[in-house]
Amino acid sequence: MSDGYPTAAQKEALRLICDHGLLHTQELGHQLVSARRSSTDPGYAPAIARMAGTLAWRLEAQGFIAATGDEWTTTADGRRLISCSSGPE
Repeated sequence: MSDGYPTAAQKEALRLICDHGLLHTQELGHQLVSARRSSTDPGYAPAIARMAGTLAWRLEAQGFIAATGDEWTTTADGRRLISCSSGPE
């Protein structure tokens, strides 16, 4: 996170949450892994999946997503940031 500006990885996570409506952190991790090219490194997929929690925490701190129960949803600011029309108004 740099001075409140989301990183490329944060924007990718935000887009995935917006596209799916609601996502658990674990499902966000699976989606992040699926969105990338595969790797022969056995630690690659688990590392990407672990990153999901950190990305969600930072996006929530910036006001781009909010917790709805145990799932994440985008806020109006988050949807505006990535020009996503999905989600609650």
